[in-house]
Amino acid sequence: MTDAERKTRSTEAFFGRRKGKPLRDQQVERMGTLLPALKVDLASVAPADIKSLFPLAVDRVRLEIGFGGGEHLVHRARTNPTTGFIGVEPFVNSMAKLLAVVEAEDLNNIRVHDDDATQLLDWMPAECVDQIDLLYPDPWPKKKHWKRRFVSEVNLQRFHKVLKPGATFCFASDIDTYVNWTLQHCKAHGGFEWTARNATDWLTPYDGWPGTRYEAKARREGRSSAYLTFRKI
Repeated sequence: MTDAERKTRSTEAFFGRRKGKPLRDQQVERMGTLLPALKVDLASVAPADIKSLFPLAVDRVRLEIGFGGGEHLVHRARTNPTTGFIGVEPFVNSMAKLLAVVEAEDLNNIRVHDDDATQLLDWMPAECVDQIDLLYPDPWPKKKHWKRRFVSEVNLQRFHKVLKPGATFCFASDIDTYVNWTLQHCKAHGGFEWTARNATDWLTPYDGWPGTRYEAKARREGRSSAYLTFRKI
């Protein structure tokens, strides 16, 4: 992918808030000490084996883009101790919340990136990730803003590059237009196979799914969710 091709994506710049209410003293301290220890160093050369980013032996690597409050990421890290997780979240308050749990539970299988996910994806070596999770991403519901959605031709190229052959891209949303948008973009890309065989497959949450705050909000507001799984081909 050339620089010119990258710059054709409207969302090359990060859209969204970086920070909410002021952090408490302990949160500030963790952001200054724990975050640098867990943060993927994009200034260094990417390792040939991405699993070497973790201080313990892991047999799989999973990337979650936009982990929000971190509930899903933490649940998966707890229940899959031999999987290495890389969580991406530019929102400072969400990162601070995750760091508190990582510290309290000594979760050594989590690494983080606190900026635009495209930076990390471009840095990562080819065919190094077993799964990418994009769960309840910002839907940018106004049609004039759809170009800001993270699922795009150029980002699917990024996904396809870093995913191992046969690895999966999981997408969850309660916004019909974004679900359809993702199905259409993955089909147009040609490198992803939608694994659903019937409606139950995409209406049923993923195995071990803990639920998220966004999902709970959607249900309160009367919206159902779709859980799409695509396999790299």
